[in-house]
Amino acid sequence: MGIRKVSELDWQGKHVTVAGLGVSGIPAARVLHGLGAVVTVVNDGDDERSRAQAAELEAEGITVRLGDGATLPPGTELIVTAPGWKPDKPLFLAAAEAGVEIWGDVELAWRLRGEDAAPWLAVTGTNGKTTTVRMLASILEAAGLRTAAVGNIGVSLLDAVLGDEEYDVLAVELSSYQLHWAPSLRAHSAAVLNLAPDHLDWHGSMEAYTADKGRIYEGNQVACVYNVADKATEDLVVEADVEEGCRAIGFTLGTPGPSQLGVVEDLLVDRAFVENRHKNAQELAEVSDVQPPAPHNIANALAAAALARAFGVEPKAVRDGLRAFRPDPHRIELVEEIDGVVYVDDSKATNTHAAEASLAAYDPIVWIAGGLAKGAEFDELVRDAAKRLRGVVLIGQDRALIREALARHAPEVPVVDLDRTDTGAMSAAVREAASLARPGDTVLLAPACASMDMFTNYNKRGEAFADAVRALASTGRA
Repeated sequence: MGIRKVSELDWQGKHVTVAGLGVSGIPAARVLHGLGAVVTVVNDGDDERSRAQAAELEAEGITVRLGDGATLPPGTELIVTAPGWKPDKPLFLAAAEAGVEIWGDVELAWRLRGEDAAPWLAVTGTNGKTTTVRMLASILEAAGLRTAAVGNIGVSLLDAVLGDEEYDVLAVELSSYQLHWAPSLRAHSAAVLNLAPDHLDWHGSMEAYTADKGRIYEGNQVACVYNVADKATEDLVVEADVEEGCRAIGFTLGTPGPSQLGVVEDLLVDRAFVENRHKNAQELAEVSDVQPPAPHNIANALAAAALARAFGVEPKAVRDGLRAFRPDPHRIELVEEIDGVVYVDDSKATNTHAAEASLAAYDPIVWIAGGLAKGAEFDELVRDAAKRLRGVVLIGQDRALIREALARHAPEVPVVDLDRTDTGAMSAAVREAASLARPGDTVLLAPACASMDMFTNYNKRGEAFADAVRALASTGRA
């Protein structure tokens, strides 16, 4: 990674503690060391992998303390933390008592930007961030702009702002964790896609989670993009301290009003970035240009289009970028059609809000659900989806919570409760779902839960589902 002249701060000899090894901690430690800082990395874990990582850093002259992520190293002037470290950790409490600032990797990247650095178009929300950012990058590329999808996705922000490649604009995905530790971030334009309870064990409350999401609007220059259907996102715009002239831009699946993007018949249209927006609308794309054209994915496309239009992108590039975009695996991904039954993998639906959007896209459904609930409740999800459900197959540690919600709100729906977590559990779930399904149905993996009780991550869960479906297809069973 090439290092440029990057900051007004004098890093030479500055004592910086980096909290956590891993995808953000190791690059941060190396960058800071390269700038002349005296770097100490602290890490809770002391396993074989951590020891190997520590050995590499120590060979470069970076101090590493394993098995002790709680004690503030003497002389620390700044902490740079991995985003997942919770705010109530003893290390941070000690830092607060000592008056030591805490930055995340996003804050570090923001502070290290050059004077001519590319502006950021930033996206957050409970669900849809990655898809929206990748759609946005595709649109920007179609406009001929040098860009990358960065942040909580793809290229690391440190690589993007310090590397040799130059960009015109960056499409930046930001999690609530990253925003919590990024107090000085000021985007060109930003979007909050939606808000629903998630990661409350980390933030402590829905209010704190919402406030951290809202940080993305602070200091916006051109547009704060919000979801018309989710008033909480608009409330965050109202509360934000933005630059003079920055506009509130809504997106909606309905007919848009002035200063909004929305849908008219089968068209995505813009009534925000047009002359005389009270009377005129600009066609951007057709609904069929968005793949898959599920309602929540169309909403993602509208948010991406709003940010691109805020940056001055022409309508044709919006259409071309959406046509070129293909979603990542395990996001409402068609796996197979077997004897008239469609099998869809949305393993990325790791919370109730994401599962709600997925369930709303199909009817009738045989639903495969369950895993780690992360404190979630399922009554509203089940009540809203009940009429679409042909049957349900439950897997995972907290499946009883979903089973109880089904008993309350969909007692007539057949439920198969799989009390197993072995490697064959997903195959069994697919076979049970197939036995419940009829031609015209969709078997949908939208777990509404995290995967780590049975799988390494949601990707592995989705792969297990796809493998099981293909095995089913090869046997000719339905």
